[in-house]
Amino acid sequence: MDRAEAEARLLDAAEALFYERGIQAVGMDQVRAASGVSLKRLYQLYPSKSELVLACLERRDRRWRARLAEYAQSRPDGVERVLAVYDWLYEWFSEPDFRGCAFINSFGELGAVDPAVADAVRAHKGAFHDYMAGLVAAAGHSGQTVGTLVLLAEGAMTTAAISGSPEAARQARLGAAQLLANR
Repeated sequence: MDRAEAEARLLDAAEALFYERGIQAVGMDQVRAASGVSLKRLYQLYPSKSELVLACLERRDRRWRARLAEYAQSRPDGVERVLAVYDWLYEWFSEPDFRGCAFINSFGELGAVDPAVADAVRAHKGAFHDYMAGLVAAAGHSGQTVGTLVLLAEGAMTTAAISGSPEAARQARLGAAQLLANR
């Protein structure tokens, strides 16, 4: 097995286990067993669990942002693209394995004790804020609304995870539509 295949198998296994069970509840031996990669190879590629967690977060960040952008870009320019974010959230929240935002979950588990994880989470959330700012500006609205729109999305992520229902995305979309209509 070459390096790229070993990395992919490790990241696939680790990401699934961390998201389903929590980072602290999963040991490196469980990642090894689920990936089929030897423990020696695992530690060659990721000398610490923190490095494995960071690699999972970085890969998830790229995938999450690409999926969101692809979805939003399929909508008409303007306000519809901003509101498409909440439609996409609804679809994500409806996935059978949805367990909340992996970044919020990771911050909750490790943010206070692992500065690198906290930085990765902040970078992801900052990139989401910047993406929303771009959509809002393209829609011809004031940048003052961006923080509120992001808060609606972030609140929907947490509410959907706790409630087990995707409806928080629809409520957030209604709030976003009202906010944009009043500006």
